[in-house]
Amino acid sequence: MVAITFIEYNGTAHQVEGPEGATAMETAVRNGVPGIVAECGGACACATCHVYVDEAWVEKVGEPSEMEEGMLDFATDVRPNSRLSCQIKLTAALDGLVLNIPETQG
Repeated sequence: MVAITFIEYNGTAHQVEGPEGATAMETAVRNGVPGIVAECGGACACATCHVYVDEAWVEKVGEPSEMEEGMLDFATDVRPNSRLSCQIKLTAALDGLVLNIPETQG
């Protein structure tokens, strides 16, 4: 299992675990993490699972694909460390990942 900490805009932290191969979005939804809406169910067809990758994890998570960058155009308050959590696949290297949830979703 891969541990992830989702931090809401108000600072409330949610520590959850998901299996390798799952996405951060799937893990958030399965664990009832507030603020991850996931309207498209993980198809990279919306921006309602937008997160900010903690600076310590940006390199390990990697860059967004061209398709993901296009969908981030629909997100609110996009930053250099913005990602769609449906596009972050969990691996052992991401154990301990920290993701911040924006105040609102696109």
